[in-house]
Amino acid sequence: MSVNSRRDSKLTNDNEKLESLSENSQSELEQSLEEKKLVRKLDSRILPIACLLYLFAYLDRSNLGNARLQGLTEDILGGDKTGVLFDWINSVFFFSYIMCQVPATIASKLFPPRVWMACSAIGWGISSTLMATAFNFGGMMTARVFLGIFESGFGPAIPLYFSLFYTKAEMGLRMAYWFGFAAVAGAFGGLLAFGVQNIHTHVQNWRLLFIIEGSPAVILGVLTIFLLPNRPESTTFFNERERAIALERMNRATSAHIRMAFKDWRIYTAGVIYFGLNCALASISAFLPTILLTLGYTRARAQLYTVPPYAVAAVLLLTFSYASDKLQSRGLFMATTCTIGAIGYLLLLTVHENNRVRYFATFCIVGGTYTTIALIIAWFAHNLGSETKKATGIPMFMAIGQCGSVLGSHIYPKIEGPEYTKGFAIGCALEFLAAICCIILTISYRMENARRDKLYGKPATNARVDTYELADKAPNFRYMP
Repeated sequence: MSVNSRRDSKLTNDNEKLESLSENSQSELEQSLEEKKLVRKLDSRILPIACLLYLFAYLDRSNLGNARLQGLTEDILGGDKTGVLFDWINSVFFFSYIMCQVPATIASKLFPPRVWMACSAIGWGISSTLMATAFNFGGMMTARVFLGIFESGFGPAIPLYFSLFYTKAEMGLRMAYWFGFAAVAGAFGGLLAFGVQNIHTHVQNWRLLFIIEGSPAVILGVLTIFLLPNRPESTTFFNERERAIALERMNRATSAHIRMAFKDWRIYTAGVIYFGLNCALASISAFLPTILLTLGYTRARAQLYTVPPYAVAAVLLLTFSYASDKLQSRGLFMATTCTIGAIGYLLLLTVHENNRVRYFATFCIVGGTYTTIALIIAWFAHNLGSETKKATGIPMFMAIGQCGSVLGSHIYPKIEGPEYTKGFAIGCALEFLAAICCIILTISYRMENARRDKLYGKPATNARVDTYELADKAPNFRYMP
């Protein structure tokens, strides 16, 4: 072959390679644009419904603190001078929630998601509304038990549901939007309670509060049946091209795992973190108005002054979650926000005379706690690998965590006010412990990723990983640290 022929042949091959690369680049660009369009479509349908559901779920579980300032204890608990009866009404919700959430989340896989979510919402909405009809301790306890049963089918199922539609790079911010509505509920609940406080009817204000905050969940539950998409492979929300992209995304970086979940030490470590956070969360929702009373505010102003800490928490939550998604890191951000919460408790323990500093401390506690909870739910929604392990592992660490809610419901007895030294000390210690556990987990994940990179090489970005047999132990699976 002549030199010119070889040169022509080489040019032809190079041109063919360039054309192939150009076609691949064009195909990837089109795929990327289609995927972005699909994500916007998902956001427009899933997020509004999921966020509104959580808004009313959190309103219904946390409105006892507002109702307490509106005469609930005087009307049906005989004054409850020690505060013990109120503590049990608050904590019984968490007992039923803890007992039901693991079986409920596993059972949720047997039903279409929109039907499961809708039935949960209708159930807890009715339970919350019926709290207004209670005339004694037993009646209120019964309503709160059923409230916990129905809400246990919703909260732990949402991270599993989101992981069917969103990748791990998108999950943190979406979970932040969703959990951020717990902070919105805190602020909105304070405003509602302030408004109800000024209504004068033959119905007691606390009863009116339960009716106003409980009944919308029933209506929203009915709408959920018609509006929330089912699983990607079965929903009519997609056309065929969108369904293909959605299924590819669902299997991207992920493909009996129940035993694996029970043997995974990281899930139990996450449970320790969630325990401390939920101890703070339960005490915040039930006792923040009472704590603000100790700063010298009237009952009406104490209701109103619960709003700013929740508003700041929502901003902090979204900011940290956005940064966490961008940097593809969770543990270090969580350790930081846990420390912020712990500092808030330290201020309440050490500063007794300056009410401005003490009020600032509530911003630290609310902001740090809510932000960390949003991040840890997003963290484990993808770090467990398979759908079955997620369905077991997520409610497992949540169940451990909700035991902290029971503790948080009993560490502020009325007789220990206004200092509440024991409650603040427990909250501070648990937040610092959570920060340490976050650091342990992120180091563990980073070391395991490095070990797998050394053994198997780095997997291609966004490559599909078959986790059918090994879940997160698959050689090409990489954890988000």
